[in-house]
Amino acid sequence: MASSIKNLSDFSHIQVADASPFRFAIVVAQWNAEITGALLNGAISGLEKHGAKESNIEIIEVPGSFELTSGADIALRNQSFDAVICLGCVIQGETRHFDFICNAVANGISNVGLKYNKPVIFGVLTTDNLQQALDRAGGKHGNKGEEAAITAIQMATIAQKF
Repeated sequence: MASSIKNLSDFSHIQVADASPFRFAIVVAQWNAEITGALLNGAISGLEKHGAKESNIEIIEVPGSFELTSGADIALRNQSFDAVICLGCVIQGETRHFDFICNAVANGISNVGLKYNKPVIFGVLTTDNLQQALDRAGGKHGNKGEEAAITAIQMATIAQKF
């Protein structure tokens, strides 16, 4: 597998837009806090690195990944954000719970974006085990939170343009 040797958070091949004109909400799950906290730090760092003002970043904590959809909906219903970043972590267990949660979260995040015609970014790790999550939350494969931040900047720029 190519990802076994690659930092997935390499943005050297693209020019990331200026984030300073935009307002961002970051909806982050409290469940799996070690992972989601690292994702949150990566997202904030990624936004600020590209010019986002701290005052234009709102953090909304929700209990778990399933609630990311509701959190994004609440954010867009009550505030004027240019993009919402959803951060969570679902780790495979012994039951089908993993499949139901991952499917519901992916569809829900997509639907909220379509409902409000705003970028709502899927920054949710769906891994087989804790080590895979750690590797993608600041470990050897980079930080999915930072990737989600770059995606939010790029999508907010596209939305503004059109």
